[in-house]
Amino acid sequence: MPSEREPARELIGRVASAFTELRHDHTLSEVDGPLGWPGYGEQLTRAADLTGESESVVCGLARIGDVTAVVVAFEFGFLGGSLGTRTGARIEQAFTHARELRVPVVSLVATGGSRMQEGTLALMQLPRIARQITLTREAGLPHISVLRDPTTGGGWATLGAGADVVLGLHGAQVGFAGSRVRPPGYSVTQQFAAGLVDQLVEPDELRARLERWLHLLTTPGNGPAPVPPALGATTLPETGWEAVRRARAPERPRAGQYLAAYFDWLEPVSGDRSGGVDPGVLCGFGHRDGRTIAYAAQDGTATRPAGFRTAARLVRLADRLGIPVLTLVDTPGAANDEAAENAGVGAAIADMFTAVAAARVPVTTLLIGEGGSGGALAFAAPGRTWATPDSYLAVISPELAAAILKRDPAQEKETADRLRLRPQDLAELGIAQLGPSADQATAMYRNASSELGTQMVTRPTTP
Repeated sequence: MPSEREPARELIGRVASAFTELRHDHTLSEVDGPLGWPGYGEQLTRAADLTGESESVVCGLARIGDVTAVVVAFEFGFLGGSLGTRTGARIEQAFTHARELRVPVVSLVATGGSRMQEGTLALMQLPRIARQITLTREAGLPHISVLRDPTTGGGWATLGAGADVVLGLHGAQVGFAGSRVRPPGYSVTQQFAAGLVDQLVEPDELRARLERWLHLLTTPGNGPAPVPPALGATTLPETGWEAVRRARAPERPRAGQYLAAYFDWLEPVSGDRSGGVDPGVLCGFGHRDGRTIAYAAQDGTATRPAGFRTAARLVRLADRLGIPVLTLVDTPGAANDEAAENAGVGAAIADMFTAVAAARVPVTTLLIGEGGSGGALAFAAPGRTWATPDSYLAVISPELAAAILKRDPAQEKETADRLRLRPQDLAELGIAQLGPSADQATAMYRNASSELGTQMVTRPTTP
């Protein structure tokens, strides 16, 4: 298995089929650096002799799978992959080149942080790099980071944590504070559990994973996501209570089954980037019929704040890259325990409502199970929502509605009817459309694509 600290060029050669290095004209003005740090010039010379590199990053244009991308690879053997003024200049040049060519950026990060011998001037490279990340994001180009061992300090706080998709190599130390500052170092597994890393990857799987991700993020296609056909019941419920009972049935198809049937293959993202993960919300990008569709799916549990924030992150990223979105609604409602309230569940729901409302790409919604109140509706696209025969959508559950209205518990079934929550009720009220069969779904997609394809905001793709 390759080492996480393998030289930058060896790593590039392992993940790319071709590589052309960028030419750099950046030199230090003094032998011992901008601060005149005693012996710094000798350290640079030794680092160059040891690694064969003139700086701690190697930047260039690489072919990874079927996509051309700009690669920024850290050479940890060069002063611990530290960030200095020349490092910042090279990274700036690399991101600028990516925007000029309209290609993605892949950062292969392995760094101990800012370079002590250049003092605060080295630290000032962080906003310089952050600006490049921001400009590239505004240009609608994806940025994938790979966290190697170690990824600490400013490298983690910019290129690592600031990427659109964050892949972590197993065994890597990842954290703002390095092991010499606060031993022992924080692991990439801990960062993944905290919702700050999308996927954990074995080093020998990295090439295939990068190829898949780059393909997904650069093939958005046109038109809305097709509506998935229902996988469960085919007949509509006769009463409101029957609709509730069907939606709560444990044998009913869940989000995972819908996603498996819908996509040829997919890659998930994980976490809200704020310290939280909700296993009841499945988000990511999938490949279907030669195009990419983003998905955010509730999986039948009460949705927690981290779930709403992860889904909102997914929708915004898809919108920026011009990728249509599919949402699957299935939740008894938003989590409302003390932990959820303390984590800002109301603000998280608002964030998801806003992300869907602001999306310029089409969002397609299928109600596949329970649709409990605002926690469900936040995932739904007004005017583009369909409902399966074993689903319902209500302002609140019949049991809680009866309790709030001070009705006898025996009236819960009657309350379900009065709420008009059945799929056919939703259709009559203009809230949702009845979900199609497989043949109907195909015809709907073709019609919608011809009508809406020209209305989509155009996004650049790789040449």
